[in-house]
Amino acid sequence: PVTMADQAALESILKEIELVEGVHDAVLVSRSGQYLAGTIPEGAFPDTFVAMFAILVGAAETATSELKERLDTVVVNMESSKIVIVNDGPKAIFVLRSRRDADVSMIKAQLERYSRKIEEYL
Repeated sequence: PVTMADQAALESILKEIELVEGVHDAVLVSRSGQYLAGTIPEGAFPDTFVAMFAILVGAAETATSELKERLDTVVVNMESSKIVIVNDGPKAIFVLRSRRDADVSMIKAQLERYSRKIEEYL
């Protein structure tokens, strides 16, 4: 379980991620669909928002499992923004809302700097 101190550390890391070029909101979600930390986009119902992205990643992993490759990223393109869902190991996924034209490769490269730190708190 995530302690209060861990929660504060995770929130701090997610605030840093929100400073990455093109990123609007960064949320950390457990693989089971629980909110761990971060900013839920305004107007979104938190429980539904985090649960559906965990389900989406699970479905993508199941759909691609026959290809014998590890799922890396799921990108959902919308009219004016996009959601970048990054698999961060066995415990959590990053759900990032970004500009529609944001560079997913660059965002992922920036995220890698935070992955190990986050694992320490989960």
